[in-house]
Amino acid sequence: MSLPPILSERLRLPAVASPMFLVSGPELVIAQSRAGVVGSFPSLNARPQSQFREWLVRINEELAKHDAENPEQPSAPFAVNLIVHKSNDRLEEDLATIVEFQVPIVITSLGARADVNAAVHSYGGIVLHDVINNVFAHKAVERGADGLIAVAAGAGGHAGAQSPFALIQEIRAWFDGPLLLSGAIGHGRSVLAAQAAGADLAYIGSAFIATEEANAATDYKQMIVDSTAADIVYSSRFTGVHGNYLRPSITAVGLDPDNLGDRDPSAMNFGTDDSQTTEAKPWRDIWGSGQGIATTAAVTTTAGLVDRLVTEYADAKVRLQQL
Repeated sequence: MSLPPILSERLRLPAVASPMFLVSGPELVIAQSRAGVVGSFPSLNARPQSQFREWLVRINEELAKHDAENPEQPSAPFAVNLIVHKSNDRLEEDLATIVEFQVPIVITSLGARADVNAAVHSYGGIVLHDVINNVFAHKAVERGADGLIAVAAGAGGHAGAQSPFALIQEIRAWFDGPLLLSGAIGHGRSVLAAQAAGADLAYIGSAFIATEEANAATDYKQMIVDSTAADIVYSSRFTGVHGNYLRPSITAVGLDPDNLGDRDPSAMNFGTDDSQTTEAKPWRDIWGSGQGIATTAAVTTTAGLVDRLVTEYADAKVRLQQL
């Protein structure tokens, strides 16, 4: 099955920038789309909810202006991430705003709902759903998702534990629709490897944390630069869902990364309660990251990062042809 035009046209690199809680805002999304990859952000990053509308207006206006000024290289589309979980009390309101603005791509996480998918389809949008295993992949497609994001071992934030090769292989055995791969993708050759494994597009997050446009603390960006895969801790302690976090950020709040214990999944906490200011919170104080950060050597612009990935991707293609 060929990719829908929205996922194949206007992209300089076959990649979607993953929506990162607190980190992804309008500046980063606009820079990503201008650079030629699909930019994205979680709707929950816009607070209060009224700000979500303001962000969509700004993103649409600035990308339209870029396209008018650069007809030879128009911007890539953008996406909004919806947390489809009962703990998200903004879901219905955010979905209504998405429909109003006809957001072209919607990424759903932590639950699959047919009514959400139908709402996006009502105006011609597409839905990509995060999955960590083949069982969840089946459920997502059965409920109307257009494409899947295989969140494999090594991905930043909430992530699965399966090898990308195993996860992609199981999904591709029955699904021929759009398939993205997430997990330790920080180099152009990894984008090509994702395609070789059976994915259509790469899903890249952590590398964008160390960019000038990212809404991340200076220390967070530098920690990405200074860290490697050995500095990543996989734990459910912070939100009730397993995720990958930077070890130095855990020790900085007085916790032992090697003795964290688990959190009851029924008590999911995504760090969205701004009233809790005295306690260390996931994403704000305990920073997420994937395992592919060793390729991040310095804080750079988003355009510079995408240029590097595009060059590395092209070089990897040439090298493969020479083998």
